[in-house]
Amino acid sequence: MTRQPATLSFDIGGSSIKAAVVAPDGTLQGALVVHATPRPAVPDGVLLVLTQLASGLAFERVSVGFPGVVVDGITLSAPNLDGGWVGFPLADELGRRLGRSVKVANDADLAGLALIEGRGVEMVITLGTGMGAGLYLDGRLVPNLELGHHPFGDGRSYEERVSDRELAVIGTERWKVRVLETIAQIRAVWNFRRLHLGGGNARLFQPSELPADVALADNRAGVLGGACLYRESSTPRA
Repeated sequence: MTRQPATLSFDIGGSSIKAAVVAPDGTLQGALVVHATPRPAVPDGVLLVLTQLASGLAFERVSVGFPGVVVDGITLSAPNLDGGWVGFPLADELGRRLGRSVKVANDADLAGLALIEGRGVEMVITLGTGMGAGLYLDGRLVPNLELGHHPFGDGRSYEERVSDRELAVIGTERWKVRVLETIAQIRAVWNFRRLHLGGGNARLFQPSELPADVALADNRAGVLGGACLYRESSTPRA
């Protein structure tokens, strides 16, 4: 019997980088490792962390969740990292360093692949340094939504109103009200069947505080989605 490939999955965030080897069935092989995102978060610095995290691990392929727009393995934006990522060939460069096939997708898009149920319109919102978003129809990804940068309310973007920085300024309770207002606005526009709420700051909510059509997500989804990226039916076609 042919051994199914294991995926080394990276989840790059504005404050931390997560890494784990994911089995073909979507479970973790070994521990989830977390490393601080280097500052400045330039490509060379981040790539150095990725190669260090990969050292000594057994895997056949690589996936990367990246906090920005990604098309054909090239990063086109990185609002919470560094301007040097604009137009950077991340898939090719990391593949050269690791000697493996590499696929790259927006981080929220990738997380959603591990969360969605595959029926109707589903969305993913990730709350961390910024705000990520993913959109899916019957299990198929609509890539690079970047909804967090859309203006809302007082003219600031969703991300500016619910970012980690804003949370520190206004406090948890006011921040949670803003998140719920954001969800209500998104529901009115997209009419999702299910919204999956993830990212590090989603932990501030209890399930009972959320509407019935919103589910708290496993914070490991950003790495668990790595194996899903290699499934032909789920691979973004941007």
